[in-house]
Amino acid sequence: MVNWPHIPSRGGPALRLKFVGGASTVTGSCFYMEVNKFKLLVECGMRQGNDGSDEANRLPFPFDPAGIDYIFVTHAHIDHSGLLPKALKEGFRGRIISTVATRDLLEPMLYDSANILESDAEWATKRGLRLGKAPVQPLFTAADVEGVLPLFDTKPYDKVFHLGGGVKYRFLDAGHILGSATLELAFQDSSREKVIVFSGDIGKKGNPIIRDPLVPETADYIVMESTYGNRSHKPLKESINELVAAIKTTFKRGGNVYIPSFAVGRAQDLLYILNNLVREGRLYRIDVYLDSPLAEEVTKVYLAHPECFDEEARRLFTTKQSDTSIRLHFVRSVEDSMKLNRLKSGNIIIAGSGMCEGGRIRHHLKHNIWRPECSVVFVGYQAEGTLGRKIVDGARSINVLGEEVMIKSSIYTINGFSAHAGKEELTEWLSSFKNSPKVFIVHGEKGAAESLRQIIKEKYGLATERPSDGDVFEL
Repeated sequence: MVNWPHIPSRGGPALRLKFVGGASTVTGSCFYMEVNKFKLLVECGMRQGNDGSDEANRLPFPFDPAGIDYIFVTHAHIDHSGLLPKALKEGFRGRIISTVATRDLLEPMLYDSANILESDAEWATKRGLRLGKAPVQPLFTAADVEGVLPLFDTKPYDKVFHLGGGVKYRFLDAGHILGSATLELAFQDSSREKVIVFSGDIGKKGNPIIRDPLVPETADYIVMESTYGNRSHKPLKESINELVAAIKTTFKRGGNVYIPSFAVGRAQDLLYILNNLVREGRLYRIDVYLDSPLAEEVTKVYLAHPECFDEEARRLFTTKQSDTSIRLHFVRSVEDSMKLNRLKSGNIIIAGSGMCEGGRIRHHLKHNIWRPECSVVFVGYQAEGTLGRKIVDGARSINVLGEEVMIKSSIYTINGFSAHAGKEELTEWLSSFKNSPKVFIVHGEKGAAESLRQIIKEKYGLATERPSDGDVFEL
């Protein structure tokens, strides 16, 4: 437990909390605070999905970015950090506080986002000009990303830092992806200090590579994610068995396995697991193609941060590669990615994006999802409105890259690889608090958030809120 130093009361204002984004959805997390003399953000995330997300991302912030002193980023996923360059573009010049690994991951990720946005804007402009429409401007550019990076102020885990004015904070390892953190923030309220905790995305115990999540011991308020608030994950061992069965069945049919995967976290976990399966003799020495330049860059960042690894990962990453390892191929160019469609059987192709909303996986689906000998294996959450969600919900055909394609491949959904805590692990995380905090349930679809609220109410009797975007609370 942190021994937060006592600051005598100055009769200052309490904390004012506004839920800007991600309150009732799984993407676009953004929480605005006014406390003492500071204006703060926790997260500055991008909305994702095809349900009007682009329009929502283009809306002006409901606050003045130029007035924000600090932005705290809990981890590098774009739905928590992807609008940082937009904030800069609209006037933000404060500091961005994160862990070192989060900052290192965000550099290639934000540049990748900028490249996609610029490319999409260029394509939309060419199409629009033929219809007499005005040019389309990208949400932000690589130049905006370049301006963001010097604003980072990186901090280690488990050390208290002071902003001044009675406001202090520390990061705890959230066990979700490399560098992910739970944020504790203490602020002065009347005669005593109070603590608000932002869970970030909570990892589950036993995630590959990284350490298990740590939990603060006390809080007055908690802003808690609920992504899997109504679902349990299969044990990782069971999910690995399912993956092995899917691979062997597909290869026996003479097809390839296609895995949509996020470039950060999931891709590295999959490589780690597949390598172990070959070392253990459960799979022969297979060819694995990582068709994502971003995932390659992220993998290099992972290897540069062994201080975030658990004991087993440290040991295995320092073991020399041998014939009992996967044959890993990094696919860099678009031309080499296109050549993968000539491979008809016996290969595993991992490509982004994880929800099939962008990236090279869409091309692989267009050319292969109609092949009954192939398989598509989903190993991550598929948000409402995404192409991936349509596939796992049983669509008979999909429109991908402007073409309607029948779905004939086998579709597997293996949710034990999720880096998110399931409902039991979420409630276990909450049970570690020794007092009775008020809980704001966010970052979940309606059913997941409401299910978690009921569990918390019945099991712990805690006061809960399910805020909507735009709601304001005086704490």
